[in-house]
Amino acid sequence: MARLCKNRAMHRIAVFVRAGVLPFELGTVHRLFGQARTPDGEPLYEVLTCTFRPGDVPADADFTVHVGHGPELLAKADTVMFLSSKEDYEPQTGGPLRGPIAEAFAHIRPGTRLASICTGVFVLAAAGVLDGKRATTHWASAADLCRLYPSVQVEENVLYTDSGDVLTSAGVAAGIDLCLHMIRRDHGIAIANRVARDTVVAPHRDGGQAQFIRRPVPEPRSSSTARARAWALEHLGRPLSLRELAGQESMSVRTFTRRFREEVGISPVQWLTQQRIERARQLLEESELPVDRVAADAGFGTAASLRQHLQAALGVSPSAYRATFRGVP
Repeated sequence: MARLCKNRAMHRIAVFVRAGVLPFELGTVHRLFGQARTPDGEPLYEVLTCTFRPGDVPADADFTVHVGHGPELLAKADTVMFLSSKEDYEPQTGGPLRGPIAEAFAHIRPGTRLASICTGVFVLAAAGVLDGKRATTHWASAADLCRLYPSVQVEENVLYTDSGDVLTSAGVAAGIDLCLHMIRRDHGIAIANRVARDTVVAPHRDGGQAQFIRRPVPEPRSSSTARARAWALEHLGRPLSLRELAGQESMSVRTFTRRFREEVGISPVQWLTQQRIERARQLLEESELPVDRVAADAGFGTAASLRQHLQAALGVSPSAYRATFRGVP
């Protein structure tokens, strides 16, 4: 049973580490979830680390990490996170989990939320929990994930994926994006933003991995779409055309659209929809504006349009979302 935080049951996260664990990944999970607190300062998560056998685990550095819990901890967790390991970089043949990792995974209760950072996704794929679902990993390992587990819908140009009960992130630093997303999903924008601010990281990063992949020939960057994005965020409440956005950068629509996708990883229309959803979430959480006003201020025009987009993105209606994160009946 998780400890009680006054009248709130604390969500327990078990972080499973293996030999060659990256200290950055382990520290990221503990730091971000550990910073998530109620307005009264009460912790929202209990984060514990476990491994195959309690004791010292060699890190991907010149030190070891002492882990006090064995795999039995997995049976008591609400969320289990698998971090990357040097084992993931060795030649792989795919197939189901075997040996000690399979025995450890068997402790996890049905319905437990699962997540991975970087190549920790290979554990989830081998366990079969990603079959037919979206997943990502470091761009350098995406081809191996596709080859070894063809039933997984690999998306190599995103920072993280969320399939509800199983989430994955790209490379090491994308673990920050994933953890903040999970906090945002669990407790809302305000708490996630506070964690990001206290940790001095961006609460949300635009785009995906494409901007980090080394290309054989560097592409010119004489101009950017950053000014257009900043301008769009100041005018979300009104209809915005591609022509207007392109005009902010003195580009043709075709050039702007191509450059935008190269820099951000998604189309301008997709990006605008994401920003409007985030704006609507913020207003639903932090204001008492009626839903139709929230829809207008976020740029969706009507409450029906907002409802449709929020349902597609989050699986809930505006009123249900507000009730969850503001306690409004």
